[in-house]
Amino acid sequence: MLNSRNNFFLFLGMVLFTMSCSSKKDNKQQGGGRPKDVKAIGYIVKPSSFEQTYKVAGTLLPNEAIEIHPELTGRITKIHFKEGAFVKKGQLLVSLYDADILAQIQKLKQQKALQNKLYERQQSLVAIGGISQQDYEATATTIATIDADITAQEAQLRRTKILAPFEGIVGIRSISEGAIVSPTTTIAQLQQVHPLKIDFNLPEQYYPYLKTDKAVYFSVKGVSDSLEGKISSIDPGADAATRTIRARAVVPNPNRKLIAGAYAEVTIPFESNNEALLIPTQSILLTTRDKKVVWVANGKATMKTVQLGVRSANKVEVLAGLKPGDTILTTGLMQVKDGMDVLITKTQE
Repeated sequence: MLNSRNNFFLFLGMVLFTMSCSSKKDNKQQGGGRPKDVKAIGYIVKPSSFEQTYKVAGTLLPNEAIEIHPELTGRITKIHFKEGAFVKKGQLLVSLYDADILAQIQKLKQQKALQNKLYERQQSLVAIGGISQQDYEATATTIATIDADITAQEAQLRRTKILAPFEGIVGIRSISEGAIVSPTTTIAQLQQVHPLKIDFNLPEQYYPYLKTDKAVYFSVKGVSDSLEGKISSIDPGADAATRTIRARAVVPNPNRKLIAGAYAEVTIPFESNNEALLIPTQSILLTTRDKKVVWVANGKATMKTVQLGVRSANKVEVLAGLKPGDTILTTGLMQVKDGMDVLITKTQE
């Protein structure tokens, strides 16, 4: 009886031990432990032809633009331009009162004539010792001083004539004849509208694609024609706040159908590249400092930093960090860590 009971308990212990081992095995198979391999889809990097354009907002600007101000305080005696009219470089726009300056110049010229006669007489006298050399030189100094005064008054006289510094369209005037103006008074605006300029900003990664004389295309509301310009200048560095590069294009405007200040949608075509390395956009891991991909070699995952270029709808160009034939992951990116085993179930190209 006792031996039967011992056999029963021994049998029961073996059953419980077997069930416990089976349970641990099941738990491990059902996710109780971390799987050894991460299964994911891979992408094989290879060169391909790539041609892309980039669209950005731009602003039309006048080629040259100033506010017209007088250089001195005075009364306007004549306005020589019509609002909204085209004016040539050097054309007279406004005349200020100048009678007092003309009178001063006339007075100085009379004084100079008198001193010149005195100087001529002193030339003969100084030769025979009739006057001192000092008196003779004092007269010459007086003539030179009068010449300087005349030059100063003539400069003031020129300031009473406000001329157009370049050809362009003069805007609405804010003064009338007879008004007293000063250097702070705005008479009107002058803009050179042929050619025009377009300023636009591009992300810093596109800097290698920007070249002077490169053609750009743009559209403006209300104008159906195909519009084109050429890049004339590029800022040497990126803006530290926006990480963008500012560029400027020159746009012909002979018919003045475009106006300064208008919004323009600029399209920049990039050169085609037959050896571009393109990868799916979903394979990019964005970090606070870099862009990374999961590179797989010999079944091991490695986080690689890449430099990106132009984007398309679903792919992005890799400028540095990968080479043809490399394999990267397009799925399972959030589960993979450096050095982890990866089982690629499918590859794409």
